[in-house]
Amino acid sequence: MAKNDGYRIWINGELVAEHEATVSVFDSGFVLGDGVWEGVRVAGGRPAFLDAHLDRLTEGAKALFMAEMPERSELVGAVQHVIDGNGLVDDAHLRIMLTRGVRREPYQDPRLVDGGPTLVIIPGHHPVTETALTTPLNLFTVHVRRGAPDVQDPGINSHSKLNCILACIQGAVAGADEALMLDPDGFVATCNSTHFFIVKNGTVMTSDGRYCLGGITRGHVLELCEANDIPHIATTFTLTDVYSAEEAFITGTLSGLKPVGQVDGRTIGSGARGPVTERLQGLYADLLASEAGQ
Repeated sequence: MAKNDGYRIWINGELVAEHEATVSVFDSGFVLGDGVWEGVRVAGGRPAFLDAHLDRLTEGAKALFMAEMPERSELVGAVQHVIDGNGLVDDAHLRIMLTRGVRREPYQDPRLVDGGPTLVIIPGHHPVTETALTTPLNLFTVHVRRGAPDVQDPGINSHSKLNCILACIQGAVAGADEALMLDPDGFVATCNSTHFFIVKNGTVMTSDGRYCLGGITRGHVLELCEANDIPHIATTFTLTDVYSAEEAFITGTLSGLKPVGQVDGRTIGSGARGPVTERLQGLYADLLASEAGQ
């Protein structure tokens, strides 16, 4: 379905036309960013790795002490309704959003919520082209740090993304495609919306994960390395390690793996997609095809 035709959006048990899709101005997600969400890729008309995404959604909702979490079967059924109702096959994605629900007043106290949570699922198209998979990205390291879990746990995929938004703004102003963020100790953590990897001395490296979301694609890449005898490690490393790496790439739900050619004006390796990145892209494409039943 073309974007101009309008999508059909799931709101609390109903699939409605895009122009009719509304939530209350008192909804917890709008008033306070009080909720959790997931981005899910659609491949072969199926929601890829849905169980892992719903596990993470449920974990976040439980951490936020959200009441009346929808049953897993209800979430799975809603996702399929959105896919079928919009005729999604490939190059598509879903954003699943679960908020605490509608408050009586626009204040923080969760006890002001009347009724159960608000569930919204928005479809969209996200073509993954050969150009996108081969064109190296330009990253810029920003001053906004990833926080410790006793301030705002980065392991919860919450609606409250202000630090990532501020990082994205600084990266965009610097002319970069994505912002690279450090942890409180100055080690490389993650990007503002994706996970970051380097290849150093033939070893695939990513952060130790303490200051980033438990990325599902990130996890798949590490599993693919393990299964295919590609040296890999999740550990701490510095920007100096990044600047002297042979390759770099990012991972995310919507596009899988993308190469990185520059970080802070330094050319990474040759500046082009490297052989390890290309190999992992192929392995991930096979994994996604298997998930889609192809």
